[in-house]
This record gives sequence, C-alpha cells and structure tokens, in this order.
Amino acid sequence: MTEEQPGDDACDRYWMRQALELARRAAEVGEVPVGALLLCEGAVIGEGWNQPIGACDPTAHAEVLALRAAAARLGNYRLVNSTLYVTLEPCPMCAGALVHARVARVVFGAADPRSGAAGSVFNLLQAEALNHRASVTGGVEAEACGALLRDFFRARRVKVRPDAAANGLPSAG
Repeated sequence: MTEEQPGDDACDRYWMRQALELARRAAEVGEVPVGALLLCEGAVIGEGWNQPIGACDPTAHAEVLALRAAAARLGNYRLVNSTLYVTLEPCPMCAGALVHARVARVVFGAADPRSGAAGSVFNLLQAEALNHRASVTGGVEAEACGALLRDFFRARRVKVRPDAAANGLPSAG
C-alpha cells in the first residue's frame, strides 16, 4: 500500500503496475494481456485479467471480472466511490458495465484507437445521456501497457505465419 491518495500520479502509477502484473497472467495463457484492479478507500476489492478464450465467455474481460469479484465481495453491484485501474482503455461493453456499477473513476494505460470507449472512439464513461458518469484518467504507464500488447501480438503473428504458409494461405501481418 502506498501513502499517496487515489488520483495522485505516483499512486496511479503504482496501481497501474499492479494491473500490468495481472495482464501478464493473461498473456501467459494466450489471452490478450489486459489486467484490471478495482479499489475502494485504498484497498483492492476486485481484480481480473482477460479470460474470454479459456472461459469460453466473450464477456470475460479484465474489467468485467474485476467488477464481478468486487460485487461478490461487497454483496452489492453498485461500487460507488471505487476506482478501476486497467491496462487498456475499456471497450464499449466494459464501459457500460462500469457505468451500471457506478464506478467513480477509471484510470487506463494504453489507449485503444479501434474500440476505446473512454475517449478514443467513444466516450461512454462521460456521456451525458447516461445516468452515471465516471472521471477518466488515461495514459498512466501507457508505454509499458502498450509494449506488453505490442509484444503479445507480434509474437502471435510470428507463430501464425509458418502455419499459414504451409497451408498456402497469406501470412498474417
């Protein structure tokens, strides 16, 4: 535990590094390396890492798993005054879950220019049409979070190419 308060740059970097450790767990089993921690009053109340492949569950994103764990722990799906740390900008599904859970703040590492819903493509977390809005801080440990994702996908492309060539298919790239 750190002495800094949530929202403090050093505190955000500390918790994002913890989320990166969870993301590495996902990578170790072939899942897209995304990790998430949910905190309330400085204590971890939920954590998760991507598991949709292993769980055969398209909703088993790191954020959703952290929300599920926290709700079970607290006995309430409303997670008011909580902060989520996640290594990749949430997708629309996860952003919707964060809104419904009433998460107060979302801190993400790498932006997602393809499906980010915290400002990159959509801004569901702060949409005035919705009944709840979360404050958003992006880019915390962005280089480390982005590097983990880039390295993961680069390694996957290298593994795919030999199989594709052997079958006469174009290589991934």
